[in-house]
Amino acid sequence: MKYTISLSLAMAGSWLIWSGHFQIWDDHFHHYFILVLGLLSCLFCIWLAARMKIVDDESAPVQLGLRPFTTYFPWLMKEIVISNIKVAKIILSPRLKLQRRMITVTAHPKTELGRVILANSITATPGTISVQMEDDKIQIHALSFEGAEEELSGDMDRRVCKLEKNQ
Repeated sequence: MKYTISLSLAMAGSWLIWSGHFQIWDDHFHHYFILVLGLLSCLFCIWLAARMKIVDDESAPVQLGLRPFTTYFPWLMKEIVISNIKVAKIILSPRLKLQRRMITVTAHPKTELGRVILANSITATPGTISVQMEDDKIQIHALSFEGAEEELSGDMDRRVCKLEKNQ
């Protein structure tokens, strides 16, 4: 039940932020209509997910609390910006210094959720894509090996482990 409630709040909050319709005290009918449609679409999606029995600790990771939003995601956003700059330099340089490689790394998070967060974080970082994840091994395609080496040197892995450990 707690996963359903947290997923409902996340969906409603996301819809509200993306729609930009915050004026519920306005006298215009279309504002109420759009808010009701948003509420109904969120309720339908939650009902559908519950009926499919896919609402669990992975679809709504309540056990992580607010830590991902206060510690991990800001750090990840900084890493994404830094990696964007590195990839732009590689692409815009007169001599393309591409060293495309397939790399296999060991993921140290203990739970599947932690390994998925790590693999998705690697994919979110420009220049790398998680291709396959099997047990504790993640196969990654890297645009530039030196960039991938820095990302996968363990900092991201340690941060995901720390995020997972404080559950």
